[in-house]
Amino acid sequence: MFLKINPIPLKKRMKEIAYDYLFILCYLIGLFVLAMIFYSIVFRGIPEMEESAAQLVATMTSVLPIIFIFSYLDFTKNGSFGKRKAGLQVVYQKKTIGASLLRNVVKFIPWQLGHMGTIHGMYSEEPTGAILLSVTSILSALVLFSMATYRKDKRHLGDFIAQM
Repeated sequence: MFLKINPIPLKKRMKEIAYDYLFILCYLIGLFVLAMIFYSIVFRGIPEMEESAAQLVATMTSVLPIIFIFSYLDFTKNGSFGKRKAGLQVVYQKKTIGASLLRNVVKFIPWQLGHMGTIHGMYSEEPTGAILLSVTSILSALVLFSMATYRKDKRHLGDFIAQM
């Protein structure tokens, strides 16, 4: 049931974000530990990579799994771990896995852009591209956060694109 005015208090929204951040942080710590074990056994250390390989590894091991996990939780449980802990839920106009995936792709675009900017900055001697990606990441995250926090209906860009 979509509400034109959705009175979610800022405190609830911050609680949701904090729990989701903690969930993602735990995932990334676990991923780091597994990667270090894998690299030490298979490669006897961290292998050197081209920038494109580093971009691919970051996308495939961190961003895509988180998008899939959050999409699954939104679709099956009507919200992420943080959303449920805060007493909130995702409301669909038409509940499909595609809508959930699209919503989460848009939601995590700032994170992907941040990865891309950081990795590009590590490999490039010219910082312009890295700075552009990083600034775009921060600005898009602020837009999504502002929409989800300050719009009367509390929907962000991903909700609109996924027609939620």
